[in-house]
Amino acid sequence: MKKLIASIIVFLSFTIHSKEKLRISTIPDESINELHKKFLPLVEYLEKETNLEIEFTPVTDYAAVVEALVSKKIDMAWLGGFTFVQAYKRSKGNIIPIIQRERDKKFKSVFITNKDSNIKNLVDLENKTFSFGSPSSTSGHLMPRYFLMEENIIPEKFFNKIAYSGAHDATIFSVLGKKVDAGALNISVWENFKKKNLKIKNNLNVFFTTPDYFDYNWSIRSDLPKSTREKITNAFLKLDKNNANHKEILKLQRAEKYITTNKLNYLKIKDAAIKSNLLN
Repeated sequence: MKKLIASIIVFLSFTIHSKEKLRISTIPDESINELHKKFLPLVEYLEKETNLEIEFTPVTDYAAVVEALVSKKIDMAWLGGFTFVQAYKRSKGNIIPIIQRERDKKFKSVFITNKDSNIKNLVDLENKTFSFGSPSSTSGHLMPRYFLMEENIIPEKFFNKIAYSGAHDATIFSVLGKKVDAGALNISVWENFKKKNLKIKNNLNVFFTTPDYFDYNWSIRSDLPKSTREKITNAFLKLDKNNANHKEILKLQRAEKYITTNKLNYLKIKDAAIKSNLLN
């Protein structure tokens, strides 16, 4: 009997520790508290659906996520369009996008200022102080910069001073606190903060919204087993807002549903990065 019990313990131990592990991370486009709130319920759901052991590791900056993917320290990450383009190039095509929220195929950035400001349009930004998010942010830097350039506005020559807040929520509070005259951030974070913070709603407003572009996605290493990529993709596609257990996860992700995606959707982002001299 003792031998049988010992054998069962060894078997169970082997079963537990032999579960395939998937190491994931995300660009830190919001505070660490917000990221934990958003992603930990999703991690629990993915573990249950895929039978994978998922290890979530937050990082301090955008470049760290790209570096971790390229160096194979993590297997999958929530990226912006620009960080995907960077990771794809640096990995020589080994990082591929597989899934995105439906809203990410028509994403936008917003330019905000205080309601008592005299800034009403892009031209009014001349000689003003302005904040982007992270230098590697798609919706907080690259695409706002690109659309400014489309209006013949070169930020370094047009603004009095440029700041980089590091994250979308930080940009909001920089503008709210009048550390800068205006700033650009992703529309999803803006809408979320405006709903839950009356001070933001009552004191700030949007004076310019960019055209659509593809943005966020989950990108994964292509050298992982195809079965692993399929498990993850199918788990995301299964999320249903009409399912009570899925509703809160989707709400935290600011998603209605998920759809598949591919690298061709990010050619415009690549082109914008090249034209903005942000990708060699």
